Amino acid sequence: MNSKSSQWGGARAGAGRQPGTGNYGEPTQVIRVPVSRVGLIKDLLKEFQAQNKMGRALAKAEVHFPAPDALRQETPLFSHKIPAGFPSPADDYIEARLDLNEYLVPHQETSFFVRVKGHSMTGAGIFDGDMLVVDRSIEPSPGKIIVAVVDGELTVKRLSFENGRPVLQAQNPHFKDIVLQDSQELLCWGVVTATIRKLD
Repeated sequence: MNSKSSQWGGARAGAGRQPGTGNYGEPTQVIRVPVSRVGLIKDLLKEFQAQNKMGRALAKAEVHFPAPDALRQETPLFSHKIPAGFPSPADDYIEARLDLNEYLVPHQETSFFVRVKGHSMTGAGIFDGDMLVVDRSIEPSPGKIIVAVVDGELTVKRLSFENGRPVLQAQNPHFKDIVLQDSQELLCWGVVTATIRKLD
C-alpha cells in the first residue's frame, strides 16, 4: 500500500490546469456577487469571451448597476402640471406616490447605468455628464437610442438602417453619423430608456 501511495498519490509536476489556460486566458479569482446579478454577470462574461473588444470598452466606461432589492422610496406625485409662468397652488393635489426605482428601472435584472461623455446627442436631450439608464432586455430597433460598441469603443447613438446597413445617427449637426462598413464590428449593449441629470 505504501509503495502504491507513493507512486500515485500527491501532486505531480506539470499536472492540473496551468495558470492562464482557462476560458479567459488569465488567472481567475473567486468573488461574492448578489444572487440576483449572477445571470447578468454570466451574460457579460459570455459576451466578453465572444467579443474581447467589448471587454476593453467595459474597462474604459463608467458603468453602474442598480442596487439589488432596492428599498421602495415613494415621494408624492402631484397631478397638476407645473407651467413655466405663474403657478396655481389651488390646483395642486397629490394624485399618487411615485417610486423612482420602479419608474426609471422597471427591469432591474437587465438594466445598468452609464455616464455620457461628449456632445453628439444633444439634439435628443442627452448632454455631456448625463447618466443614462440602459435596458438590455429591449430589442434594438430603428429609431431607438442605443449604447453600442463599435471597433472596441462605446458610443451612444440613434439606430437606423440605410440599404440594409446599420447607421448610428448623431443628434448634433456638428457630428458625423457612423455608417458601419463591412470590416467594422457592431455590438449593441442595450437600449437607452431614460437620462438622469442633476441641476447645479
